[in-house]
Amino acid sequence: QVQLVESGGGLVQAGGSLILSCAASGSIFSLFAMGWYRQAPGKQRELVAGITSGGNINYVDSVKGRFTISRDNAKKTLYLQMNRLKPEDTGVYYCKVDYNPLLGLRDAYWGQGTQVTVSL
Repeated sequence: QVQLVESGGGLVQAGGSLILSCAASGSIFSLFAMGWYRQAPGKQRELVAGITSGGNINYVDSVKGRFTISRDNAKKTLYLQMNRLKPEDTGVYYCKVDYNPLLGLRDAYWGQGTQVTVSL
């Protein structure tokens, strides 16, 4: 079992910044492939940014150049630095650990989500 707890969401004006954190349980955190997803009202959940255990990173096009995903394996924490926020970035942001049976992860694991609201 992996437990994930997100924090750092809130209300911010357009152009502002937020840092999201995701604290994870598990002694093999450094081996997890992880990601940040978001779900806007009435829309499907989408991948915002992902990072592998080896540090390979990918972003959805809409956040490239504005968001930065990172991880601190010693603190077992995943981060999402969000700059130059736009109203369309509004949504619930979720942290996810990818399914990996080789690590004993028989399913993907999700945090409870943290709300990000960007006003004009």
